[in-house]
Amino acid sequence: MSSIIFESLSGIARITFNRPDKLNSFNREMALEMQDVLKQCQSDETRCVVITGMGKAFSAGQDLAEVVDPQGPGMARILSEHYNPIILAIRDLRKPVVAAVNGVAAGAGANIALCCDIVVAARSASFIQAFSKIGLIPDSGGTFFLPRLVGHQKASALMMMGDKITSEEAERLGMIYKYYDDESFAAEVDKITSTLASMPTVGLAHTKKALQWSQTHTLIEQLQNEDKLQQRAATSEDFKEGVQAFLEKRVPVFKGK
Repeated sequence: MSSIIFESLSGIARITFNRPDKLNSFNREMALEMQDVLKQCQSDETRCVVITGMGKAFSAGQDLAEVVDPQGPGMARILSEHYNPIILAIRDLRKPVVAAVNGVAAGAGANIALCCDIVVAARSASFIQAFSKIGLIPDSGGTFFLPRLVGHQKASALMMMGDKITSEEAERLGMIYKYYDDESFAAEVDKITSTLASMPTVGLAHTKKALQWSQTHTLIEQLQNEDKLQQRAATSEDFKEGVQAFLEKRVPVFKGK
């Protein structure tokens, strides 16, 4: 059975972690499968990507049995060949990526979620930077994304103390976009992804790029970046359709081009 389930329908690519008996913890096979399906999401037909987990967990992070296995890949390869390529692929993907956190998201599982463009969670979900519990540091971009979401002081405490954060607290801290009751979670995720899949994909891709550049550029540099990206967006078919629909007082039909 595949450790990743990949489905694509109506412009929405759905990636489901599928090791429910292991709380969807990552081993080498799962990490490499994840990289493969993210490459498939680059197709023009894909307008939005959603990542979620099978069963009661989103992902518990790394399968520690693989870490201590003498025949295993070892920590250096786990980071350089498993998680780092996944994080970079999500950030480089020219589509909005939604993390639908259905249950516990721990360690690398939490940080994969937090690197996505929009993070939503079920009320029963939780987040934990579990690394300090076993003498490690947060990886998978955690030390980059979490302080930018919640601030240095809070991120430092969450990482060192290893506190479990509820979905309600995660929303309050600005760690995630929204949380929903478990009963309505799947339907709310569908609403978000359907909306994103119907929007001007080129413009969203440029928005994603602009936000990434803002992390490392000065205000003057960022104004120049906005100018460059806006000019590109203005040449898209979706921009022309959006303006025409506005003038004609009708709902635009974007094609992601």
